[in-house]
Amino acid sequence: MKNIAVIGSGTMGNGIAHVFAQHGYAVSLIDISEEALKKAVATIDKNMSRQVEKGILTEADKKLALANLTTTTFLKEGVRDAELVVEAATENIDLKLKFLKRLMRVQSPVPYWQATPPLFPLQKLLP
Repeated sequence: MKNIAVIGSGTMGNGIAHVFAQHGYAVSLIDISEEALKKAVATIDKNMSRQVEKGILTEADKKLALANLTTTTFLKEGVRDAELVVEAATENIDLKLKFLKRLMRVQSPVPYWQATPPLFPLQKLLP
């Protein structure tokens, strides 16, 4: 597995994208708002700069990690090559289900999908 899609660029989403990108994964960060995506990338950059200051990352590591990150407002584009999709967009269960159903329409077969929080009631997916 090397391609990750993260839906939602808020606190959870940008943190998840940060960690995957830092560890060499190609990450597509997806949100409905271009402004939210810009803010997320700025947050990731700031957090990585803090890691550089603390000696956790080198400047070269930071540059590589940021190069692993792409952003999009289009779900189909963002999940096209994904082997893992992490939904971190909302705490609303009904909205999570809408994301999954939409993902099923735009990506076949559906890659492994994980919602946050992980205690998502999977029985809601059953007919």
